[in-house]
Amino acid sequence: MQLTLPWLSPRDPARRALVIAGRAYEVAIVRHRRARRYLLRVGPNDTLRLTVPRGAAIADGLRFVGEQAAWIERERARQHRRGGAWRDGSTVLLRGVEERLRVHGTEVVCGAECIPIPSSTVDLRPILEAHFRVVAARELPPRCLTLAAEHGLHVARVTVRNQRSRWGSCSPRRMIALNWRLIQMPPLVCEYVLLHELMHLRQANHSRKFWREVESVCPDWRDSERWLRKHGRELL
Repeated sequence: MQLTLPWLSPRDPARRALVIAGRAYEVAIVRHRRARRYLLRVGPNDTLRLTVPRGAAIADGLRFVGEQAAWIERERARQHRRGGAWRDGSTVLLRGVEERLRVHGTEVVCGAECIPIPSSTVDLRPILEAHFRVVAARELPPRCLTLAAEHGLHVARVTVRNQRSRWGSCSPRRMIALNWRLIQMPPLVCEYVLLHELMHLRQANHSRKFWREVESVCPDWRDSERWLRKHGRELL
C-alpha cells in the first residue's frame, strides 16, 4: 500500500492528503470528546472524514485509515451505485420489494405507484424520490402516532426528513423525525424503526433498559436490525 501524509495546508492541520492504493484522498480530521474509537466516513469526490477520540494520536488514526483501503473502495462503489441514475428497467426498493421501473409515455410505474414524468426525462431518480417523500409524509406520521397511542405515549410532533445518516431521531421535546426512506423498507422493519424511536420517550439512551423496552413492544427487533445492517446502507 502506497501511503503519503503531507499537509494540504500549513494553516489547516485538520486536513491531510492521503494516497491509498494509488488514489489520492483528502482527509478531514475531527476530534470528538465522546468518540470511543477512530471512525471513518467516505464522502464525495474522494474525500474522507476521520473522527479521532479525545487524547488519541492523529498519526495512529491515519494508519487506521490506510488499513481500510478495501473497505474504502467498497464504500466508494456503493456510493456510486447509490447516486446512479434510475431509468426504464432499473430496480428500485419500495416497501421491501425490488420493483422494476416501467415507463409508459408520460408516467413511470413502480409497483402500485404511477408517477407522472415529463416526456424528456432521462434520470427518473429525482422524480421518484420526490414522490416517495410525499408518500412517506402521508403515511409515516399517522402510523407513528397510532403506535404511540397504542403504547400510551405522547408525541409532540412527527416530521419526515431527508436524513443521510440515521433512520429517525427523538428529541427531548418529544418530537420524532423520520427518514423518508423508511417507505422503501419492508413494513415490519419500518415499524420497528418507529417503535425504536417511540421507546426513546421512555429511555432517552441505548441502555439495557431501553432495549428491554424495545423487546417488550417488538420481540423480533433483532431480525429488523439484521435487515438494516445488510440492506440499509444501500438506501442512505
